[in-house]
Amino acid sequence: MALFDAGFRPFFLLGSLHAALAVLAWGGVLAGWIAPPTWLGATRWHAHEMLFGVVSAAIAGFLLTAVPNWTQRPALRGGRLATLVALWLAGRLAMAAPDRLPPLLVAAVDVAFLPALALAVAAPIWAAGTRRNYVVPLLVLALGLADALVQAESLGWIGGFAAPALRTGVFVVAVVVTLIGGRIVPLFTANALRRAGRTAAVPVPGLADRIALPAVIACAALSAIAPGSAARGLAAAVAALALVARLARWQGHRSLGDPLVWSLHLGYAWLPIGYALVAGADLLREPWELAGLHALGAGAFGTMILAVASRVALGHSGRPLVAPPGAVAAYALATLGALLRVAGAVTGAPVLPLAAILWGVAFFVFFATYAPILATPRVATTSSLATRS
Repeated sequence: MALFDAGFRPFFLLGSLHAALAVLAWGGVLAGWIAPPTWLGATRWHAHEMLFGVVSAAIAGFLLTAVPNWTQRPALRGGRLATLVALWLAGRLAMAAPDRLPPLLVAAVDVAFLPALALAVAAPIWAAGTRRNYVVPLLVLALGLADALVQAESLGWIGGFAAPALRTGVFVVAVVVTLIGGRIVPLFTANALRRAGRTAAVPVPGLADRIALPAVIACAALSAIAPGSAARGLAAAVAALALVARLARWQGHRSLGDPLVWSLHLGYAWLPIGYALVAGADLLREPWELAGLHALGAGAFGTMILAVASRVALGHSGRPLVAPPGAVAAYALATLGALLRVAGAVTGAPVLPLAAILWGVAFFVFFATYAPILATPRVATTSSLATRS
């Protein structure tokens, strides 16, 4: 089946559908139309499914596609890929009706996916000896540990770990976005400009690049051991400044005619916004942490998922790198939803149901637009290699 020919296909397809359904269900909970499950509690259930359901699927789709290119090793496909997809899907089904299943079964099925993904990407990275990528499976394992802590508290085995684990999980994913985005955003931008006949080169790493990743790693570590501290606030402030400086060097202003490129810059721009809000929360004692977490989650993660998935799906299916109208609509809807969510967290305005609906519709539009691309065989053209991401 074409669906299991490459990792991006099933995980981008099912992950986008899950994003739409889960966040629209959350909007229904906020509006009082849907009774939330008692397992984890309403807010934690929502945070869990966004982080360990939606984001984890996107990470899987990207890594299972990128790692073979990094390592020159065979990609996971066919039955082995289908097994990994089934493991992720089983976790989502268990978390959709957790009150009707044995608690230990729910936790075990949900927790199993991320370690399995880490093993699937670690094996080729280790075999190829690509040392700069050794950190990638470790970050996936760190995210899996956060999931395990949430489930362990839900089972009553430990106490006081679920909320810090969810918060730290957001910052771990921010490390992934900072790391991977730092590789692909300037590269894809330069490639797109050259395809358009314009002079462009990938910027040589500078001081901001050397500061950004250690700062976001420090922020993730301090979120685990000293949340709300001045030290975390300082790390977040440094991260915000470094990320702004980094983004300014990537020539995003030259990409405004190409939605597949400017959407990457838009998604990455949410990172410094999120870190600035966290810095303000910790250093100025303003109630902005929730806004910062949603700037990272709904803003950076949501937009980058759509931007990367829409580009990768086109390039790796042999299609021209031209954004369909549905992709552009998805970028706009997700951005508006994220803006409302962050504004609601800062001001307390009752906009959360609307924000959830807009963000969920964005992913449904992506799903409807890209389902024919993701579920059908690669287009064989002489320009396929030139258009691959």
